[in-house]
Amino acid sequence: VVIVADMQNLVSRLEKAVEKLESLAIGSGGTSGSGDTAKFVVAFDALVDGPVAEFAKYSNEVGGDVEMVLTGIQLQRQIIVTASQCQQPAEKDLVALLAPLSNQILAVQNFREKNRGSKLFNHLSAVSESIPALGWVAAAPKPGPFVKEMMGAAMFYTNRVLKEYKDVNKNHVDWVRASLNLWMELQAYIKEHHTTGLSWSKTGPKAGSNSSAPSAPQAPKVGPGPPPPPPPGCPPPPPPQSAPAEYDDTVSRSKLFAELNQGAIITKGLKHVSDDQKTHKNPQVKKLTGPKPFASPKPTIHSPAAKPVAKKEPPVLELEGKKWRVENQENQVVYIYKCVNSTLQVKEKINSITVDNCTKLGLVFEDAVGIVEVINSRDVKLQVLGKVPTISINKTDGCHVYLSKGSLTCEIVSAKSSEMNILVPGKDGDFSEFPVPEQFKTVYNGQKLVTTVTEIAG
Repeated sequence: VVIVADMQNLVSRLEKAVEKLESLAIGSGGTSGSGDTAKFVVAFDALVDGPVAEFAKYSNEVGGDVEMVLTGIQLQRQIIVTASQCQQPAEKDLVALLAPLSNQILAVQNFREKNRGSKLFNHLSAVSESIPALGWVAAAPKPGPFVKEMMGAAMFYTNRVLKEYKDVNKNHVDWVRASLNLWMELQAYIKEHHTTGLSWSKTGPKAGSNSSAPSAPQAPKVGPGPPPPPPPGCPPPPPPQSAPAEYDDTVSRSKLFAELNQGAIITKGLKHVSDDQKTHKNPQVKKLTGPKPFASPKPTIHSPAAKPVAKKEPPVLELEGKKWRVENQENQVVYIYKCVNSTLQVKEKINSITVDNCTKLGLVFEDAVGIVEVINSRDVKLQVLGKVPTISINKTDGCHVYLSKGSLTCEIVSAKSSEMNILVPGKDGDFSEFPVPEQFKTVYNGQKLVTTVTEIAG
C-alpha cells in the first residue's frame, strides 16, 4: 500500500511538472520581421523541451519542488520573446521588464532560507546558488561566463549531494547531472544566439513603449501549419516592482544587473504599512497623496522599551582614481580577472569569490557562503577574516592563505599548483606557516595504488 501511494504521489508531481512545461509554450510566439518565429526563441523552446524537462523529471523523483524554478524559466522566455519582437529599451524600461524575473530569483533564494531543516537542503542550496544565472539577460558583454560562474557556485552543494547519495540512490546522482547539464546547455544556447548580450530586434517598437498591441498569439505547436502573423506592436512591460522612480539611461548594463541581483537586501527599503494606513480598512486614505516612492523609512518607537532599527548602509561599487570601493554588498558573487599589483577588500558576507589570471593580488574578505577559488594565477595572498567552507587553488604558483580562528575547519583543495602556504593564527596573534605538499609518491601494493606525501630533504 505504501509503494502504491508513493507511486501515485510521484505521478501527481510529474503531471504538475509536465503541465508547467507545457505552459511555457503558451504566450507570445516571438516573430521576426518576416512573420517567422525567431530562431533563438525556437532554440530556447528546444532547451525547455530537453534539459529543463529532464531537470524537472528528476527533481520530482527525488521529492523536490520545481515549480518556482519553472516559473523563472517561463519569465525568462517572455523576456526572450519580447527581445525577438522589439528594439532594446531604455535602461529604466529594461529594469521594469526584468523586475518579475528578478523577484522570482529572490523567491527561490528565500525558499531555501526558509527550509534549512529540509533533508534536501543541499539540493535547495545548489538551486539557490545557480538560479541567478537566469539573470544573464542583463549581463553584458559576457552573459555566457556569468552563467558559468553561477553554476560554479552551485557545485559546492552538488558535490555534497553526490557524496551523500552516490552509493545510496541513483536518482539523486541523476538529479545532479540534469541540474548541471541545464546550465551547461544554457551556456551553449547563449554562446550561439546571445554571445555579447540579449539579442534585440532591429525593427519594431522599443520594448516598454506606449504603442498599443493586441493580445499576443499562442506559440505554434510542433507540426505542420502556417506560423501566426507578426504583432503590430510590443506590449508595454509590467510596472516596475523594485526599480527607482528615476533611472539614468547612461548606467552600464553590468551596474544594472548588480542592482537586480542584490539578494535579500532588495526588500530592505520597503516601508511597513500600519492598519490605519491600509485602504481596505480606511477608504478615506485613498483620497490622500501617498509618500514619494522609495523614501527612507523612519522607524516608529511605540514605547521606551522598543529597540532602535539598525541602520542599513547602502551598497557601494565605484572607482575612485585607482581605488575600487566595494562596500556593503550582500548575497553577491565576486569574479576577479586579470588584476595585477592590486589589493581588494570584500566587506560583508559574500556568496563566492573567483580569482582568475591574476598576478600579485592581495584579497581580504570576511565571510564566504560558498567556495573561494584561485585559478591560473601567480603570487596571490588571501586573508579570511570570518568563515569560509572551502578554498580551491588550481594552476597557481605562489599562494599564501591567512586563516582566521573561525575558518580553521576550512577545506583546502589544490591541484597543479606550487609554493602554497597556509598561515594559521596562534594564541599570541602571530601566524604559523605550513607548506602545502607538492610532491607525492605512488606505489602499487598488489591490489591498488597507494599515494603518500614525499618530503624533500633540504
